[in-house]
Amino acid sequence: MLLMPESCWQWQYNESHGVLGITLGSELEFLTPYKPKTLIPDALGQLEFSVEHARYYIDLLDSLSKRLSLPDAFLVQLALNATAACFLQKPQMPKSWFFESSDVCVYSEPGKLFNLKCHGERLLVLVVETNLQASTVMMLDHEYMLSDVKSLQKFETIKVMHDRLFALRAQQQIVAA
Repeated sequence: MLLMPESCWQWQYNESHGVLGITLGSELEFLTPYKPKTLIPDALGQLEFSVEHARYYIDLLDSLSKRLSLPDAFLVQLALNATAACFLQKPQMPKSWFFESSDVCVYSEPGKLFNLKCHGERLLVLVVETNLQASTVMMLDHEYMLSDVKSLQKFETIKVMHDRLFALRAQQQIVAA
């Protein structure tokens, strides 16, 4: 069963875990992996889960449930993390140099899945936010070392130019991220 937004939902920085959370009722809290250095100042207190956040979350759940064969709990986790990243993370500059260029032009929109290529390996990412030249994407694979000093963790976001996004192969079926 997919979790639908309610009026009691509220973003709240969780001091004890040092990450952004969302209270989903009196006894349920979901913790994102996002730490203070990546968050906008408003995210470090209490903030309502707005109508705009709810619309984005529901649209993303709908899109993901059509594209992925995953348990509902994981789809909710993806959608909540993406919503937090879209609305409560600081803007990023593109870091495309970590990834190989694609020779195919792609259409990017929130909820679409792509691969990034790094050192010949494909990394599965979800588009969280997009503009004319670049997209902020969320890592769906487990940790990957981009360089000797930089890694990308599961659910971490990175902004890349569109020419770094590779369309998923048609025969590729996604069963788990």
